[in-house]
Amino acid sequence: MQVPGRTRNKLVSLARPVAGFVFAGALAGCGFLHDRSEDYVNAPEGTPIQVPAGYDSSRLGEAMPIRSIRTDDSRRMYPSSIPRPPDMTSEILDENYVIEELDGRLWLLVNDVPGRLWPAASAWMNQSGLGVAHDSPQLGVLQSELANFSMAARALVELDNAPSASEPKVLVQLRLAPGIRRKTTEIRAQVLEFAEKPEGLVAWNADSTNNEPSQDLQKKLLGELAGFLKQREDSKSFSRAASGMVAKPLVRLKSEDEQAKAIEVELDYGRTWAEVNRSLEEVGANIVDIDRSAGWIQVDFRTEDERSPGWFSWFSDEEKLTHTHTVTISQAAPAMVVTAERVDAYNGEHTSADLLTKLFEHLY
Repeated sequence: MQVPGRTRNKLVSLARPVAGFVFAGALAGCGFLHDRSEDYVNAPEGTPIQVPAGYDSSRLGEAMPIRSIRTDDSRRMYPSSIPRPPDMTSEILDENYVIEELDGRLWLLVNDVPGRLWPAASAWMNQSGLGVAHDSPQLGVLQSELANFSMAARALVELDNAPSASEPKVLVQLRLAPGIRRKTTEIRAQVLEFAEKPEGLVAWNADSTNNEPSQDLQKKLLGELAGFLKQREDSKSFSRAASGMVAKPLVRLKSEDEQAKAIEVELDYGRTWAEVNRSLEEVGANIVDIDRSAGWIQVDFRTEDERSPGWFSWFSDEEKLTHTHTVTISQAAPAMVVTAERVDAYNGEHTSADLLTKLFEHLY
């Protein structure tokens, strides 16, 4: 049956908006679009190209070869169950030996416990010519003999090759202490100079740098020690006396009614500030604003869904940070106290307790 032209035009004009609504609905609803992201997993292998007899096949090949996978040892690309979380104590550091610096202080951060590193540190002092004159496993301090009377030790601490009676008496101290993170050790080195040979173990003063030579020499000693420890990674020696240094954690989480309220950190302000900033980056809390003197850090701690602009993200500009929480560091003897407060304007999923819990997991 033929449709009159006027009627046909009306039908076309009605069909256009209807088609537009159907297309918009298809974009908005996931059920209208076929998810093809897993199709290639079960796709059958294609038939190889057969070159007719008499033709050259040297120019045929893979433009981007794909490495073959052993099917007897491969995992499913889309596992049916959620994988177990990794062991928090198995791999704490990206590198096992890292020299860190903060506010003029240097230390070697090692991914191992003090009880295992104590015998190795003693062995390094003996092998380098320093020797061990006094030690205190309880304090974590190793003190060398005078470096003046050993050519190897003199070269290590950069004394000249012409000994004299008027030169200062030099000795080296190492101090091993549990790190902030679990199963780590922080090792510091001091090169001390005296007019006369000191009697007994010299008290370690972590805040005094009056008797210390340049930091370049400290870096050199810590670098030599790191290389020695790396060569002895397979050693199984252990010091029971030095194992007592791990009894007290430096970071503690305070909770009320099973909700995190604060984090106590037994470090000075500068070190606490640095560790909190590092941990905020690791938990994905982007820093919006910061004031070290006032002791606060404003962060954006939204979830991934809250950050996502949706389907039409390609039309939007670069994402702007949103102030959702404020982290505060304050002094409360004998430790620093880290607290978090949620901004009233933020009505998302993450609470202040969530931020403190995540922060504690990466601090400790």
